[in-house]
Amino acid sequence: MLKQLIKKSRISSPWLVHFNSGACNACDIEVVDTLTPRFDLERFGVLLKATPRHADILVCSGPVTRQTRDRLIRIYQQMPEPRFVVAVGSCACTGGVFHGCYSVHGGVDAVIPVDAYIPGCPVRPDAIIDGVVKLLGKIRGDTEACPLQSNSKAI
Repeated sequence: MLKQLIKKSRISSPWLVHFNSGACNACDIEVVDTLTPRFDLERFGVLLKATPRHADILVCSGPVTRQTRDRLIRIYQQMPEPRFVVAVGSCACTGGVFHGCYSVHGGVDAVIPVDAYIPGCPVRPDAIIDGVVKLLGKIRGDTEACPLQSNSKAI
């Protein structure tokens, strides 16, 4: 009973923390834009938190660099279970234009497991919202929202 209540509250009001792991800030601006009244991600109950200890979803943008690798792992470990990771932007998904650089490990999935990929350069705010809603559907167990690989902009 208590586990069902926690799962329901996690789905109806997920908290996310945003981490830039070495991006050019274009995707960061779009992530912040999803929280503005024009796109209003908060209508789904999603709140941006400042600390990973309170977050359910980690939103990463940018490729993982040597400088941010250990910090990303530490932030991921500080999040309570169950925790979910969303890679926002081409750089976070695959390493993007920085793939193969001497100081880049690659996408976020090279360091921590990723639950949802939202490609684009930069990602549109409606694609970010679609990706987060599909992730929430996956958490809920909806068959329509799973798998996250589809032909839409946000996968």
